[in-house]
Amino acid sequence: MTAMQEYIWVTGIILKQTPVGEYDRHISLLTKERGKVSAFARGARKPGGRLAAATGPFCFGSFKLYQGRSAYTLAEAEIQNYFEELRTDYVGACYGMYFAEVADYYARENNDERELMKLLYQSLRALGVKSLSRSLVRCIFECRAIAVNGEFPGPPTDRKLEPATVYALQYIAGSTIEKLYTFTVTDTVLGELEQVARTYMERFVGHRFKSLDVLKTIC
Repeated sequence: MTAMQEYIWVTGIILKQTPVGEYDRHISLLTKERGKVSAFARGARKPGGRLAAATGPFCFGSFKLYQGRSAYTLAEAEIQNYFEELRTDYVGACYGMYFAEVADYYARENNDERELMKLLYQSLRALGVKSLSRSLVRCIFECRAIAVNGEFPGPPTDRKLEPATVYALQYIAGSTIEKLYTFTVTDTVLGELEQVARTYMERFVGHRFKSLDVLKTIC
């Protein structure tokens, strides 16, 4: 590193990590300050490496980076939440990987992605709440992600829905993200929410997510 290079600190969540070479990792971060950021973590795959634990999926915290010629390099990390409960819960982890893949698809470099980052963080937390249906968590995440991207049209008008379903969709679109996961619904309403979320994801996203293919095989 030259004398002209400076460190920056960003707050974010690791969306994915891939192995590079024998000991390194390449990570994708969703950050509050700079949108989606890619960085190399040197030596992160070495046994006992100081960056090994901090570069796993879902890690949330502060990351110290410096700009190289073509990418950032991770120098240090202070993790506030490892989401350990998802690391020992295969189904929960699959949901989390799907949420992270959706966020990775939507996020852009140097874009204001604070709402998307908050949504992902709160959704990962919700996966660890035993009283919440994960199918409901998924519906809420999908609909709100579309809303964050400015494409959510509100409750559909081409089908008859339960009043509780209409209210839930309005709440999902308009509530603060911190209060998103504070309600439950009946099986009937959940079924309608699933149909709406599926239709909207096909219409407004239209992307095939690999993690969703995995999720479908176990749920």
